[in-house]
Amino acid sequence: MSDKETATEAPKKSNTMLLIIVIAAVVLLGGGAGAFFMLKGDSAEAKAPEKGAVAVIDEPLTVNLADGHYLKLGFALQQTADAGAEALDLSEALNLAIDQYTGMTVAELSTEKGRETAKEELLTKVSDAYTEDGKKMVMDIYFTQFVTQ
Repeated sequence: MSDKETATEAPKKSNTMLLIIVIAAVVLLGGGAGAFFMLKGDSAEAKAPEKGAVAVIDEPLTVNLADGHYLKLGFALQQTADAGAEALDLSEALNLAIDQYTGMTVAELSTEKGRETAKEELLTKVSDAYTEDGKKMVMDIYFTQFVTQ
């Protein structure tokens, strides 16, 4: 009988040991993942620029699209706090917007994905153009008019 008792006790100990190892691994991985996401969130929030003034173009611009269509576009630039309270000169932003949208098709701009892609490309160009001494002066673009015909 002692052989049977020894055989029966051995699996109970290994199952208990396996359970303890699995629980310890889950706790360690959960704690590590929690710490990672908490620290990652703090660094992302610290890098986000503060909003400043909004510079609005006075008159919407008309851009020639492909196939004889056009786009009437009005927009504003959300400045960062680093840009100061004074509104930026929008001449370069207007030029970049014209370059971005000229020649695009109505089909490209009629879908949400197409508009978002074009806007992200324009924001990247404008953000690069309005960066001085490593400080970004523009953080977003707001469309006030967007009409295709």
